[in-house]
Amino acid sequence: MARHRRVNKYQRAAAAPPSDVTRLAYGGARRETRRGVEWFVRDIPAHRAEKSYRCPACGTDVPAGQAHVVAWSADHLFGDEAAVRDRRHYHAYCWSSS
Repeated sequence: MARHRRVNKYQRAAAAPPSDVTRLAYGGARRETRRGVEWFVRDIPAHRAEKSYRCPACGTDVPAGQAHVVAWSADHLFGDEAAVRDRRHYHAYCWSSS
């Protein structure tokens, strides 16, 4: 009787589809479309939120220690570096409802 050989981790990795590495290029950010504009969006967990920011959607503060979202334009007129400089910090609710 034939024995069933277990698949090792290397064979599983070779059979898996290739990973999407575009998120690594933009600091773990995902691409979203809002009102016809492409944005890079990154979630900031509460333990990484070290400073307070003003949310551009509602105008109130996002306090230090509160999870929130950082977004910047994917198609900035002056390139990627300028887009990252112009990034904005939103409350998660404000970003999802806009």
